[in-house]
Amino acid sequence: MNIHIGDSIIHASATLEEADRLMTVCNSCRYCEGLCAVFPAMEMRRAFSDGDLNYLANLCHGCGACLSDCQFAPPHEFDVNVPQTLARLRGDTYQAYVWPKSMAVAFERNGVWMTVMTAGAIALFICGFVMWNDPAVLFGSHEGAGAFYRLMPHNAMAGLFLLVTLYAAVAAAMGVRSFWLDIGEPLATLRQPGSIWQAIRDAGSLRYLDGGGVGCMNDDDTPTDRRRLYHHLTFYGFALCFLSTSMATGYHYLLGIEAPYPWYDLPVVLGTLGGIGLVTGPLGLLHAKWRRDPQLLDAPRLGMDIAFILMLFLTGLTGLLLMALRTTPAMGLLLAIHLGVVFSLFLSMPYGKFMHGIYRFLALVRYARERRMMNEGH
Repeated sequence: MNIHIGDSIIHASATLEEADRLMTVCNSCRYCEGLCAVFPAMEMRRAFSDGDLNYLANLCHGCGACLSDCQFAPPHEFDVNVPQTLARLRGDTYQAYVWPKSMAVAFERNGVWMTVMTAGAIALFICGFVMWNDPAVLFGSHEGAGAFYRLMPHNAMAGLFLLVTLYAAVAAAMGVRSFWLDIGEPLATLRQPGSIWQAIRDAGSLRYLDGGGVGCMNDDDTPTDRRRLYHHLTFYGFALCFLSTSMATGYHYLLGIEAPYPWYDLPVVLGTLGGIGLVTGPLGLLHAKWRRDPQLLDAPRLGMDIAFILMLFLTGLTGLLLMALRTTPAMGLLLAIHLGVVFSLFLSMPYGKFMHGIYRFLALVRYARERRMMNEGH
């Protein structure tokens, strides 16, 4: 909540204060207005509330071009570093909007350990469940319809993941509600097809992840467009895996056909393509993050960012291994590990970079509405 003293705004945190200072400097310069959506959105304002700054932070795609182009960047006395400040502010929004707060603290401080330990705990639980009932099943070879469910009944498996999916959905919805209220955007915006469609186009093409056309900045000041490719591989790989799982659910409940399916069947084809995307995309993102200029990063929160990317990678890798070795004695252990990784991924989604993807999309919706209003002269 902002406190107004005369014409001044007292912000809720030092990061918000710094973001306000930088936006004021940038609003006077406007050299970077053609690089992305942040600066045109900034120019529509003369003062910045906390909600406005959080909106701009999530509108930022972190390409780093504005730092490279800025005449006031460090070591200049103005010390203008927009990408790093907005990256820190984005990290603050994860905690500001998250539900419940206690989970956010646990994941932020120990992101990699929390996700890996959760995945391991679920895998051990499944292995223990199988060993308790029939130890020979875990390391046996199983073929034919229903082979996966010889380790754990389908209803038990589905129930476990239904619970974590519902929890993640509720937690994410609470975060979205808090973000939308904070930026002060009316619900009517979400009923504007033009704004929604423009945001879908911008998000689907990663329009603002190109540094104004040259690509993202790296540690050697040579811009590339590879981060855009890696994001595409990761997103569409995840989407294909989700579609594959949805189709398999339809096969099971509507057609009565149990997994595993032949390699040529559509759920397997989609899952294989998605798994390849989830291996290559996250590997590229990890490499790109390693190469990034430290001036662009929110270093204290790297653990949670890396944890989310790592879980996506392990989801793809264990899924592909399970597909390749599903008729061997390794299937039981691989299935337990894969399910543990997927469970951990869903549990951690509301507390890290996944939510930024949603907040960024909503920021793009608001920007599309504002830009249309400006073009219409309102």
